[in-house]
Amino acid sequence: MEDSEVIIIGGSYAGLAAAMSLGRALRRVLIIDSGLPCNRQTPHSHNFLTRDGEAPAQIAAKAREQVLMYPTVQLLQEKAIAAHKEGNYFLVQTQGGGNFHARKLIFTTGMKDEFPAIPGFAECWGISVLHCPYCHGYEVRHEQIGLIGNGDFGFELTKLIQNWSKQLKLFTNGASTLSPSQRALLERRSIPIIEEKIVGLVHEAGYIQYLLTKDGKQHPLKAIFARPALQQHCALPQELGCELTPEGFIKVDAFQRTTVPGIYAGGDNTIFMRSVAVANAAGSMAGAILNKDMIEEEFV
Repeated sequence: MEDSEVIIIGGSYAGLAAAMSLGRALRRVLIIDSGLPCNRQTPHSHNFLTRDGEAPAQIAAKAREQVLMYPTVQLLQEKAIAAHKEGNYFLVQTQGGGNFHARKLIFTTGMKDEFPAIPGFAECWGISVLHCPYCHGYEVRHEQIGLIGNGDFGFELTKLIQNWSKQLKLFTNGASTLSPSQRALLERRSIPIIEEKIVGLVHEAGYIQYLLTKDGKQHPLKAIFARPALQQHCALPQELGCELTPEGFIKVDAFQRTTVPGIYAGGDNTIFMRSVAVANAAGSMAGAILNKDMIEEEFV
């Protein structure tokens, strides 16, 4: 589909929502997707109206089915590896050797998690090692929960999670950098602060049984909350000149426009709030605003 008006790179929730907005506006759209969403091993998605508790893969499959009912929308299961601008068009090359061009681009490529070197962490990610209490906290309410963090981050994470459970342990994974006042507040609430190095997570099919520390102690847990470091899943926006925020997200305005004219972005790659619902909303906004911008350019 080389005569697309819009190319969407990233075909998960934000990308599909953008494609639906554009398909309903009769725009010719090509979605290019590598098929590696960050929640691909997460068994259940929550806090998304009408789909609460469904598997993310099922939600995405239903979304693709509905989006591809629009005859001007097509999906290519490949990885976009290069992009540049020539005149009024953006040219995108895929790993399979395809070359495509369009007047506008939308990046809904998400973020890539950089897991700590803790055996079992990656295998449990999205299953019993969790990042968002609003997405997964209810299912482990009142259970024994571990928190991996240190300093201000560890303190703030503990404050947040204590709303879901009072059975908390904070693992600083090394010497604590909590301030004296932070330590006192946690101790006042009987929240243990464990400074021993984490040796690994013992689990069954991603469901944690216990956390093992260097001193040989086993800490039985139902779940762990942690926030690994993040990086952009796709380098193409930066290569095209899109600015990033100090936190590493693509900088967008209130209407999902990046700092490069003609390029839009939405979903996890633009905001710290990682959820299906937020990604869906951002994609819908990006598609609608992009269409309006094209109308303004054409109506002269």
